[in-house]
Amino acid sequence: MIIDCHGHYTTAPSQLGAYREQQKQEWHADHNCQHEKGSLNISDDELRESVEGAQLKLQKERGTDVTIFSPRASWMGHHIGNSWTSKYWTEHCNELIYRLTQLYPQNFIGACQLPQIPNGSLKNSIQELERCINEFDFVGCNLNLDPSGGHWNSPPLGDRYWYPFYEKMVELDVPAMIHVSGCCNPAFHATGSYYLSADTTAFMQLMTSTVCQDFPTIKFIIPHGGGAVPFHWGRFRGLADMMKLPSLDTLLMNNVYFDTCVYHQPGVDLLVDVIDTKNILFASEMIGAVRGIDPQTGYYFDDTKRYIDNNTRLSEQEKQAIFSGNALNVFSRLKRKLEAN
Repeated sequence: MIIDCHGHYTTAPSQLGAYREQQKQEWHADHNCQHEKGSLNISDDELRESVEGAQLKLQKERGTDVTIFSPRASWMGHHIGNSWTSKYWTEHCNELIYRLTQLYPQNFIGACQLPQIPNGSLKNSIQELERCINEFDFVGCNLNLDPSGGHWNSPPLGDRYWYPFYEKMVELDVPAMIHVSGCCNPAFHATGSYYLSADTTAFMQLMTSTVCQDFPTIKFIIPHGGGAVPFHWGRFRGLADMMKLPSLDTLLMNNVYFDTCVYHQPGVDLLVDVIDTKNILFASEMIGAVRGIDPQTGYYFDDTKRYIDNNTRLSEQEKQAIFSGNALNVFSRLKRKLEAN
């Protein structure tokens, strides 16, 4: 089985975008407005049409079996609106994911967006996580370490601000993919620099904290191959040594995992050379940030299964661990869900 741990619903019907634009207009008119949730009026046929020529088609063509599917990351938009805006937007986005998991239970398993706001209470996020795990049978969530959208004014991941959410993650035994959203800071290109900077920052924040010691069973996935971390692994090991910290293997690597959203063969080869196989999860992020065909290979950049298949160092057992075994270990609810489906 090939499990893609990182997929986003980037092809939603236009009604979802129209709803969001209406929210933005209401918020710009009155920053304190308490929105009504309203409805989207999207039919099952429209949902089918949105994925059958896109994610489902590519699953079949590229040989993957199931995708852990979450709302479009760049649209989470935690820097837009107030707590009501974020709450209702998030609920609609997660409910669409749930409907797709019901329409295609063998292809999609849900992971939820959270209704975060910059420096706001995490109460709504905890409640939405509970709803999606307990009522929708989702298996994970996306946690934004920078709800400000690129201005970095939230507490780091080691701050006690985050601990109530971590406690709920541990109670429910669900991992979090640490994933930022859209960027409103012109210094960053959203997917080219902001995402990768955030991935690297997440690792460093966890490294200089006691989160993994305070929550020994917590699990985090840092996407996009871990940002700069694998390429600069010696730097991080050296910093840990200078700070008199335990080795990274002891400090973090029982709790932190990287995915394979690295869009060329040398990058994936470096990832598997540097990082232990047990800490790597297969992912493609399709249909996501990079959608074109690589002129050097003739294949899509985000056809990441090929990079694992073509790696000459990994054994077949190690490849299978990356393709599915590690995901089953990290997403504890996944095996039961797959068996039920």
